Amino acid sequence: MGALSWLFGGNDRELAETQYAGRESASSRAARRERAPRSRTFGRPDRTSRDADRRGQAWEDAERQRRG
Repeated sequence: MGALSWLFGGNDRELAETQYAGRESASSRAARRERAPRSRTFGRPDRTSRDADRRGQAWEDAERQRRG
C-alpha cells in the first residue's frame, strides 16, 4: 500500500480485513446507539420529566400561597 493508494479505490474488503480489523463499523455503532436508552447513550440521566414536574409543583405552590 502506497501513500496514494486511496486514489485508486476498490480495496475496501482488503482494508476491512487488514487495517480496520477489530474496529467497530459506523453502521454497527449507529445500530448499537439506537438500541441503547437515550439516557445511557449520551452519558447523562434523563432529567427532563423530573425537572418539569418540579417546576410545575413549584408554580402550583407559589400560586396557592398567592391566593391565600
